[in-house]
Amino acid sequence: MNPNTELGPALQALIQRAEQALDACLPHAEQAPAELHRAMRYAVLGGGKRLRPLLVYAAAHALGHDDAALDDAACAVELIHAYSLVHDDLPAMDDDALRRGRPTCHIVYGEAMAILAGDALQALAFELLAAPGAAPDAATGMRMLHALGRACGAEGMAGGQALDLAAVGCKLTLAELEHMHACKTGALIRASVQLGALAAGADETTLAALDRYAAAVGLAFQVRDDILDVEGESAVIGKTAGKDAAADKPTFSSIIGLEASRVHLAELTAVALEAIAPLGARGELLAELAHYAAERLR
Repeated sequence: MNPNTELGPALQALIQRAEQALDACLPHAEQAPAELHRAMRYAVLGGGKRLRPLLVYAAAHALGHDDAALDDAACAVELIHAYSLVHDDLPAMDDDALRRGRPTCHIVYGEAMAILAGDALQALAFELLAAPGAAPDAATGMRMLHALGRACGAEGMAGGQALDLAAVGCKLTLAELEHMHACKTGALIRASVQLGALAAGADETTLAALDRYAAAVGLAFQVRDDILDVEGESAVIGKTAGKDAAADKPTFSSIIGLEASRVHLAELTAVALEAIAPLGARGELLAELAHYAAERLR
């Protein structure tokens, strides 16, 4: 199933915008070193929900901003996401052979090239975000770079992955599990919303409200992921179903149960929608993305 079909036409149009921007920012497959560039393109352009670029666009649109420079921020967060998936799938990490319905990058290109592809994607993300014109002014550009860097590091994705690896076979509390996923998944989702809002010139009150929205959406996304790991089929969700349970990894469904996970999902969605309520109709795309994160089929 194409995840795009679960979204309305406005968001589908933004997905196409992101796809075109991603294709344009990546090195050509024939350009030397060709094998590295093919691996980078394979990791990024092989489908995906594009939730993070959509959040960049939607946050900016909610504040009346739609500049072409948003493409740099949208591509940057998706390149970071793609790099993290390539590295997470490696045998030394989660050891996954399937991603987005096809073999993972290291299965196709080998572990060494997959590692290099991830490294290069991360570097390209910061190159794009630091480019002239990517931010409305130098001070905002520095804040955007800081937000993305923080989301990637020990207090963000890297730290979350470390906690995830350490949690295998352990019994976590709900608070510990939420902290792990707030780092591993939520940090980049929060950064995506922050980049869009900063590019649009959001004030501190609006930034804080949007951060509450993004934090709730990030956790909701992971709760839904854990539910799908139990109930989904590999052919539909595009990755190996049941792998978390088989690996004895703590999940929301294993800690609080499926029914309680569904209740928690609804609570998180309500928090997200309440945070953006002051935006009124301008927050329509953000609201749609909150519902999508909680209700998606893959």
